[in-house]
Amino acid sequence: MSTAKSGGVTRRGFLGLAGAALAAPALAACNVSGNSGTSNAAGGGGTLKFWDMPWGQPAYNDAGKKLVEAYAPSGELPKASYQVIQWNNFYQTFSSAIASGSGPAVSSGAGFQAFQFAEQGAIAYADNVIEALKKDGTYDDFLPNVLDSMKTSAGYVAVPWQLDMRILWYNKAILDQAGLKLPTTWDELHTTGVALRKLGISGFAIGSGAGNPMGSHVMVAMMINNGGGLFDPDGKPDCVTDVNVEAIEFLLELVNEGIIDKGSVSFTIDNVSGLWNTGKAAIGFYSPGLTGAAPKTAANLVVADPLTGPRGGKGAVNFVNNLMMYKDTPSQQGSEEFLQYYLRNLHTYWDNKVASSIPVLKSIADSPAFSADPNNTKIVKEWQPISKNYAATGSTLFAGLAAVDGGQALSQFTQTILRGGTDARSALTTLQKGIEAVVQ
Repeated sequence: MSTAKSGGVTRRGFLGLAGAALAAPALAACNVSGNSGTSNAAGGGGTLKFWDMPWGQPAYNDAGKKLVEAYAPSGELPKASYQVIQWNNFYQTFSSAIASGSGPAVSSGAGFQAFQFAEQGAIAYADNVIEALKKDGTYDDFLPNVLDSMKTSAGYVAVPWQLDMRILWYNKAILDQAGLKLPTTWDELHTTGVALRKLGISGFAIGSGAGNPMGSHVMVAMMINNGGGLFDPDGKPDCVTDVNVEAIEFLLELVNEGIIDKGSVSFTIDNVSGLWNTGKAAIGFYSPGLTGAAPKTAANLVVADPLTGPRGGKGAVNFVNNLMMYKDTPSQQGSEEFLQYYLRNLHTYWDNKVASSIPVLKSIADSPAFSADPNNTKIVKEWQPISKNYAATGSTLFAGLAAVDGGQALSQFTQTILRGGTDARSALTTLQKGIEAVVQ
């Protein structure tokens, strides 16, 4: 997802750093690594600045502004201000502001952003916040494995606040009318896809056109579904494995048999959502916000059961969007208190239905406002527990993932597969070399 879309295709932390990692300024040379965390520069003369991204429709940012303005700090700690930072050139906006001492004290942002800035000395670790959350019970409210993804050898680099995942969706009306059952295995997906192809309907909707990284996400999701991933447990690139080859061979089969349209190589997010919206797609991976992106068919769109891979396992890919603190702040204690306040009031976004992502807190996931939609409940109950991040087969996130997610190697690999006419092992070998070139 490269641009915020109506209905729920939002910039995740999931766009990583959208390729900016490859050309990012070296913050380590910008005098931030030695910051004591008590500068007034980032706080606007004593005001704690919170920078937020447009995670949906304008109503989301309106709700965020109200939430921040309602913050009443204790004692003489600084109040907070709210500023929206657009996704266009966002990394340059953050990095130049941090270098000049005019950046935020706390922010949301891309999923791997905190790891990059931490590596360059600009992040204030969140260990004190985590300890406070343990005392008030919020720590135990996080969904499984989510909080651990923020932990590094130096401490918690950030705190999660929402999840994005690639979920398998289907159009129930189309399958029912065609007399087809919902596939639960790869073989069944293939069989159903053949039948749908004969009807002129996509049995595996996907795209990898300009500004659309979701095709790449699906490639990784299918690898994870088969027990693979881009990295080994130690974080070293490890693409050319038997399980990955098996996953990519399956996708190539879908391409070669027309189940995946060869035009998918140029499909933008709008193209893919348009297929769903016009009833031309019956099965495919998308974000949790598909019903918002395809309003004409929304009533028929249902979250499918997680697929069982040929080796008997289940798996999917997720992206953990997080909140990070910076060393340049009018008050580190103030940043920590504000972040705790913000986390404890996250429910307002889902209460007001301005968030289309998945909450990281069980209490929000169980709330009537969120759980009233059975698709939401199924995502939390069945998809979140089996989902893994881009570091799979390991689990620890690191700065280099931004260069992988936003770089050319994975995008070019995806387009190669969607064109067909290649073999899985050769394509994965090229991908491995591309990842090795950007991950140190």
